Amino acid sequence: MAKKLSPVDIAAQQRAREQQEVEQAFLKGISTLRDLIAPSSIEIHSSYFRLGTKYGRTLYVYGYPNEIYTGWLSSIINIDEVLDISMFVYPVDTQVVMKNLRKKVTQLEADFALNAEKGKTRDPGLEAAIRDAEELRDQLQVGAERFFRYGLYITIYGDSLDELSFVQHKIETIFGQELVFSKVASSQQEQGLNCTVPQMSDQLQIRRNMNTGAISTSFPFTSADLTDNSGILYGINMHNNGLVIFDRYKLENANMVVFAKSGAGKSFTVKLEALRTMMTGADILIIDPENEYQKLADAVGGSYIRLSLNSDTRINPFDLPKVIDTEEEDDALRANLVTLHGLFRLMLGGNQVAANGQVMAALTPAEEADLDQGLIDTYARVGITSDPLTHQSPPPTISDLYDTLLHMGGTGPQLAQRLRKFTSGTFAGIFSQQSNIDINNNMVVFNIRDLEDELRPIAMYIVLSHIWNITRTQQKKRMLIVDEAWQLMKYDDSANFLFSLAKRARKYALGLTTITQDVEDFMGSKMGRAIVANSSMQLLLKQSSSAVDILADVFKLTEEERKRLANFPIGQGLFFAGQNHVHIQIVPSETEQQLVSSTPVLTPQQPSPQQPQNPTPSQPVINSGYTDPR
Repeated sequence: MAKKLSPVDIAAQQRAREQQEVEQAFLKGISTLRDLIAPSSIEIHSSYFRLGTKYGRTLYVYGYPNEIYTGWLSSIINIDEVLDISMFVYPVDTQVVMKNLRKKVTQLEADFALNAEKGKTRDPGLEAAIRDAEELRDQLQVGAERFFRYGLYITIYGDSLDELSFVQHKIETIFGQELVFSKVASSQQEQGLNCTVPQMSDQLQIRRNMNTGAISTSFPFTSADLTDNSGILYGINMHNNGLVIFDRYKLENANMVVFAKSGAGKSFTVKLEALRTMMTGADILIIDPENEYQKLADAVGGSYIRLSLNSDTRINPFDLPKVIDTEEEDDALRANLVTLHGLFRLMLGGNQVAANGQVMAALTPAEEADLDQGLIDTYARVGITSDPLTHQSPPPTISDLYDTLLHMGGTGPQLAQRLRKFTSGTFAGIFSQQSNIDINNNMVVFNIRDLEDELRPIAMYIVLSHIWNITRTQQKKRMLIVDEAWQLMKYDDSANFLFSLAKRARKYALGLTTITQDVEDFMGSKMGRAIVANSSMQLLLKQSSSAVDILADVFKLTEEERKRLANFPIGQGLFFAGQNHVHIQIVPSETEQQLVSSTPVLTPQQPSPQQPQNPTPSQPVINSGYTDPR
């Protein structure tokens, strides 16, 4: 006869059913989560395992030298391979260790006495063991040391067994150099895998006795880091997914060089840095040979100065800086005369190469002397002398120099004829009149794309000289970006001037950024290597195969870094700051991406049956938007 349930029993059964349903739903959720994170398959072999399409192998460390230096594990942690490292540290009660050490010391001393009675020669190993044991007992007794059991396991991965063996050989070689010995966990690969996955399960249980000092040498957090308390974000550290935040103005100098092949992202990276640096209050000055910075300048309200024979923009190379420093004020005219000497050597033909391959000067010694006297006389004719009080007078122009040379003796008239194309000839106007530009803006871009090839190096030289005068007049934090700097490195005088800027920029809070894609020409120049040496920061993006060997030699890259340098994806590279360097990924925000990207998107309009196949002016085929970084 069925028993009638009370309302209380019915309610209890209802709660039990609800609880069971909740538990089943919870267990189902756990099962689903495991399915999501688990590999498609797993195969366990005696010396390796396979997770889906990846191969893996677990090694354990079983032998250590008598003495080991701090940070000995950093070379493994920072190796450019995919691996998992697991450490297990078990504290041991000091009293237990003291008791065992007492027994051990007694045994060692008995062996030592027995050897002495038998007349055997002294055993240095036995003496060292007694001495170490006694020293450890003293440190344990006063609490200076503690005792631990330590296990170290490493799981490596590869796309094939050959790659797995190659990585294993690299690991064992590094360990062998430090007298640390490792083995493959034969027939225990499953247990080894469980040791290195994040579930805190030491299933291999291969441990070594270590005191506090010995364990401290294996401190694991030694991956390369370039994060400062201030500065701007440069990108993501690919070694540890940390942020690369740096203030270049805190280094011994604020100069930076950027090397990359075309399309690797060098202009994108520099524009991103310029945008973020401007937000910290710095002024940005850019020499733009390819019209890549106009969009950024327009977006931030900067000045965009277009230099061409048809434009109204004028820069007078005879301008003198209105410096505040008394010592420099006395030397301002002399310094500008030296700069002008380099400029006119460039304008009059640069360095000529003779048939035998030797470099010949553009000017003979007599011409150099006459040019020097002509420059001094040209300034004197407008009342400017070595007296700083006269430097406020309007400066002369190249036309004034032309008149001076034309009416002086020696080689002056010949020099005047060679200068005539810049005063009344083809290139007249742009550099032969008084300056009419104002760079009083947070961002100023000098565009020289529309200049003839012959005028480009001259224009870059004159613009750099003008910026240098402004920098010495009013000192504040500035960044000067020289794109396609290889054009200056082709000539000795312009290369020397750029090097002089790099060497003296720190005194005036100026950070020089030099960008080039022609690594061979830049590094082949003595001045090019000197500029790199005077730059505390370097960025190496993807390189051509011919440039990799040159850069690897200059920057002392490892074999793995050398291999990756030619295969970096867009926006990745090696970032050097001082003595440290990391593998970096340049990451912009969505807004920054729109501002600094300069690659046009080609979107051909699909013709309908009623439309002609060839596009007409009413059918644009190029979208002027910008997407991927260069």
